Amino acid sequence: MLDLPRQAFDARRVTHAMANTLSLVRFDTNSYSVPVKYAHRQITIVASVDEVRLTFQGELIARHPRHWGREQHLFDPVHYLALLERKPGGLDHARPLEKWDLPTCFTVLRRRMETEPNGLGTREYIRALRLLESYSVPELARAIEYALDIGIHDADSIRVILEHRRESPVGLFSLDGRPHLRTVAVTETNVSAYQALLMEDVR
Repeated sequence: MLDLPRQAFDARRVTHAMANTLSLVRFDTNSYSVPVKYAHRQITIVASVDEVRLTFQGELIARHPRHWGREQHLFDPVHYLALLERKPGGLDHARPLEKWDLPTCFTVLRRRMETEPNGLGTREYIRALRLLESYSVPELARAIEYALDIGIHDADSIRVILEHRRESPVGLFSLDGRPHLRTVAVTETNVSAYQALLMEDVR
């Protein structure tokens, strides 16, 4: 019997295809979506047994579970939100969004944006959805629920909530391994002392 190969078998297939007008890339009888800005671009396809990754100039731009059926279209709704922001009237009829099941808070947010006097309309709701380009559905849902609780329903405020929640807390300075610093005493600043400087400037 032959010896086993020294290198592990790379169970993937790499090929290339052009994204069409609908931002779909054809691979093995099925079509996979990429963000609309990559329509008509040459896309590199890296397919494994269970996943299809799509890259452009070395950057990962989309990933989908690999479908082993035939003539299927696999859409990621987020890929089409940039286009819908320019054409908000297509939100309820866009095929890529047909089976998009989002938490209830998204429906509440849209209703408030579209019906309340100070709401900013459907385009603003799509702007909020576009936050999914950087955040997961659970993250955005929690931010929307918090925003609704405090009476906020605009995309910029929701984005601020998301950014704040992702900020790392400032770490405390550790005295471990620095015993000489434990003896340092820092006196409390007397702010009133600066008043004397101001009085001198006046004179």
